[in-house]
Amino acid sequence: MIYLFEIIIIVFSAIIHEYMHGFMAERLGDTTARDAGRLTLNPIPHIDLFGSIILPLLMVLSQSGIVFGWAKPVPFNPYRLRDQKWGPAKVAIAGPLGNFILALMFALVLRFFPGLDVTLASFLGLIVYINIMLMVFNLLPIPPLDGSKVLAAFLPAKWQLKFFELERYGLLIVLFFVLFASNFISPIIAWLFQLLTGYNLF
Repeated sequence: MIYLFEIIIIVFSAIIHEYMHGFMAERLGDTTARDAGRLTLNPIPHIDLFGSIILPLLMVLSQSGIVFGWAKPVPFNPYRLRDQKWGPAKVAIAGPLGNFILALMFALVLRFFPGLDVTLASFLGLIVYINIMLMVFNLLPIPPLDGSKVLAAFLPAKWQLKFFELERYGLLIVLFFVLFASNFISPIIAWLFQLLTGYNLF
């Protein structure tokens, strides 16, 4: 049951993440996501078979210590953004921001209602944990993760092109990080969890 609940959290948290990308792009003048039918909270258009189902299931069953997944990227056209320099970075950071807002909402319930049923508190804590993890992971400066687009906004144009050439290897780099280097971000996740909820993660 807990495995199913984890996957459901990942799927819907990833959908919120992608929705926020489209929402921010539209606020900045690009309606590509809406035109493609992706500016919606309906999970069907967003689900990616591997990123939303298979990978999270494998990670949960293997008890890897970190659970990660994604939805189909919401399309946007950077050339239609009113802010050409910082617009792509704003669109990129909106996704992790959506995960932070979700984590904060449920963390406040845990913090201000300490007498909750243990099972309910555990489920709420899991929602907070997964959304913090998605936020932190997506902020890593690894193409095609959101952090790379934020970093690129600070780079000269010629460096941006070379930096984004790494995107062809992005999935391999991300999977390598998940499998072998995720312990580097575990302390950050644990610290944020305690900061928001008042509880120790471990």
